[in-house]
Amino acid sequence: MQALSEVNLSTQLRNALEDLAFDKLTPIQEKSYPVILSGEDVVGIAQTGTGKTFAYLLPILKELKYSEQVNPRVLVLVPTRELVVQIVEQARLLTNYMSTRVLGVYGGTNIKTQAQEAGQGADIIIATPGRLYDLVLSRALQLKAISKLVIDEVDVMLDLGFRFQLKNIFELLPPRRQNIMYSATMTNDVDLLIQDYFNRPAKISIAVSGTPLENIEQTCYSVLNFNTKANLLAHLLHSTEEYKKVLVFIANKKSADVLFEFMENEFASKVGIIHSNKSQNYRLRSIEDFENGATRILVATDVIARGLDIEAISHVINFDVPQYPENYMHRIGRTGRAEQTGKTILFYTEKELIRKEAIEELMELKIPIIDFPADVEVSNVLTAEERPHKKEKYGNHKLAQNSDAGISFHEKKESNKRTNLGGSYKREIVSKYKKPQHKRGSKGGKKR
Repeated sequence: MQALSEVNLSTQLRNALEDLAFDKLTPIQEKSYPVILSGEDVVGIAQTGTGKTFAYLLPILKELKYSEQVNPRVLVLVPTRELVVQIVEQARLLTNYMSTRVLGVYGGTNIKTQAQEAGQGADIIIATPGRLYDLVLSRALQLKAISKLVIDEVDVMLDLGFRFQLKNIFELLPPRRQNIMYSATMTNDVDLLIQDYFNRPAKISIAVSGTPLENIEQTCYSVLNFNTKANLLAHLLHSTEEYKKVLVFIANKKSADVLFEFMENEFASKVGIIHSNKSQNYRLRSIEDFENGATRILVATDVIARGLDIEAISHVINFDVPQYPENYMHRIGRTGRAEQTGKTILFYTEKELIRKEAIEELMELKIPIIDFPADVEVSNVLTAEERPHKKEKYGNHKLAQNSDAGISFHEKKESNKRTNLGGSYKREIVSKYKKPQHKRGSKGGKKR
């Protein structure tokens, strides 16, 4: 890796990096730096945890000159609120000796407050697509001065359904700009976006998606069911010396709430939770408590599986097997960051075995299996999702005509067997004249 002393940086940037004890570039940073400085469009493919944020911030900040204009010149788009907060913090640390104005905008907070902040002027806007688009439509923010566009974790953005907002934002940007894109995976949707809006981009690839990080130790347990997984998790985490800072990934919000309640009974205030149904303040507080050590365990859905950088996570535990193999890579990438070592553990049931094998095929690596501890209780209690669903014998089908009628089938009462004869007047006419009589003037009436 290239030493920081060998990189052509401004004095202000160098001072900020020294304060952060940052002394050498990672491979993605080393390769990106000269290409971004050249002004070419860039597409970078690199695993999570390899330093992509600094890969684009360093060259952009080196070139960004002081300006008093209100409209921003750099736009960074990311998929989640947590990533906005994180990148804003990193950008402000890097601009500690500069007069660069950095503003983050995201949903879940008061849009009027963000509109007022945007009106005071900013050099760099870091935003989620939805909130940025809303601010532009309300004329609180103008993009006419944007000269550099960065899209970070673009594959996640497309997965989350931001395609519409992205395309509309592209149409609002000046045609002459530098496009910079980073992703951990290259999908067909990402390829189409590059073809439509990028100008012969330089491609930088550090590692193929699915290649496991060498500094992460992976193991797995075969477990019977959800409740047994919870018992195993509690058993492991009672070893506080080994499991110092643990991120537990789980498939969905409902399961996360159930697991959190179980873990809270075991570890009280030392466990936190984060998922998309939690308020923005709650989510940020959960991350802050986990970062500063107020909590030792954080239960999370995949909302923070990408991009979020939390230091010194000792273990990532996959409580279940993610549906897509790539998501496993993003999950385990939360540990072993910045050349640190990390450990990951995967719990899988018999039904999840196929997904586990798909992960191993993607990585071209078998995850070592650990014997299930004899002193952990194996639960026979199944969750609602795990219980077998009985099919009704008849379902919605009608009974055969010759079948015996059940208790709900009975003969009609005599009063309900009557037929509608058209009212008493018509019945009297039929009885008297044997046929209906026509009134004068009606069709078929008697002529005079």
